[in-house]
Amino acid sequence: MKILALLRHAKSDWDDMAKRDFDRGLNDRGRKGAKLIGEHMRGHGIKWDVVLASPAERVRRTLDEAMPDAEVTFDARLYLASAETIFETVASQAADADRVLVVGHNPGLQEVLFELVAPGDENELFDEASRKFPTAAFAVLECDIDSWEDLKEGSGKLVHFARPRDLDPELGPEY
Repeated sequence: MKILALLRHAKSDWDDMAKRDFDRGLNDRGRKGAKLIGEHMRGHGIKWDVVLASPAERVRRTLDEAMPDAEVTFDARLYLASAETIFETVASQAADADRVLVVGHNPGLQEVLFELVAPGDENELFDEASRKFPTAAFAVLECDIDSWEDLKEGSGKLVHFARPRDLDPELGPEY
């Protein structure tokens, strides 16, 4: 059994439209959401063997707020990665780790959920995450595999899903 967790970067800053997508940081709401989800993650109690992350600025800033002491491996393949690329990156970087956290972007992170969770294992958490995997969302999957190379369709079950708005309603959607 392996544990794979997914953390989407927090809400990014769109104030400077001259910045490349890769270089955008976080806005105030994003910093608050990242800090709050980080507190939640620590309370969840999983110690990550490996943390893999996109090198995009908004991911780096999310990690600064959520997990300031984490040892992170930044991998360029995770910038706007597809589910397939995320699987390949985990397989090549996680070795014999049992608990891996991937920090990145949508739609790839949400695609990972769609790939890993078999229809028979869908639950209320999956329903919420499949409707929307918003910024700073955190998901934990138990994967019935012995090796990360075996990560494939239907090998996971979503056991935890949290969004900043679940922890503080003021961080909910703006209408």
